[in-house]
Amino acid sequence: MASEKKPPMPASATGAGDRPKKRSILDKHTILEKNITLLTIFAFLVVTIGGIVQIAPLFWLENTIEDVDGMRPYTPLELTGRDIYVREGCYVCHSQMIRPMRDEVERYGHYSLAAESQYDHPFQWGSKRTGPDLARVGGRYSDAWHVDHLRDPQSVVPESVMPKYGFLEDRLIEGEYIEDLLSTHAMVGVPYSDDMIENAKADFAAQLDPFGDGVDGLMERYGEKVQVRNFDGQPGISEADALIAYLQMLGTLVDFSTFTPDASR
Repeated sequence: MASEKKPPMPASATGAGDRPKKRSILDKHTILEKNITLLTIFAFLVVTIGGIVQIAPLFWLENTIEDVDGMRPYTPLELTGRDIYVREGCYVCHSQMIRPMRDEVERYGHYSLAAESQYDHPFQWGSKRTGPDLARVGGRYSDAWHVDHLRDPQSVVPESVMPKYGFLEDRLIEGEYIEDLLSTHAMVGVPYSDDMIENAKADFAAQLDPFGDGVDGLMERYGEKVQVRNFDGQPGISEADALIAYLQMLGTLVDFSTFTPDASR
């Protein structure tokens, strides 16, 4: 005969029914969710602790940005080009921040340094790459390539969705407000000297004329690495000149073959 299964013992006999159920962590969390006062207190504590952890170490640093040889303020022409870059919304589709990851370093070059953005107001790190990162674009392409790219992006990059910016060649600029522009940046900490501000308009024009009288003064104020030439190949100073001058400068100021990170930072 097959043995019959015994019926389970009642909970009262085992005592299981009298034991209180253990509350899980999620059950305990409902106490905070239902009590606005406790939720406010604990949220304040979490934010306070997180803020202290992030802010307190800064009091022991003289400067949060490591000084890097080669960095300098933008020349008047480059600064004008940067403003055009911002005005046209280039930062929406292009970043200027190479992260310290193998795939990015192999594609774009050395990872970005904080010092490379110390004179940017605002910074141009970006948050999206519809197009490639531009932090190291300087010197990668010729001026003629940039001119063609602005006129008709698809002629050099067929898959590009970038609109045409050929009109920048037709917009001539005189730099009449360039002294005010440098003065404004000096007010927020960019180390433009009085000499740089006084000669801003002359330096603005000198960067497009390698045989002019103002080239020596330009290089004395901004260094020997300043690129001096007619960037768009057309008469006059155009917005295309300024934008290409800015792009050709990006990523060229720091000599990464000799750069050594400060291990203490």
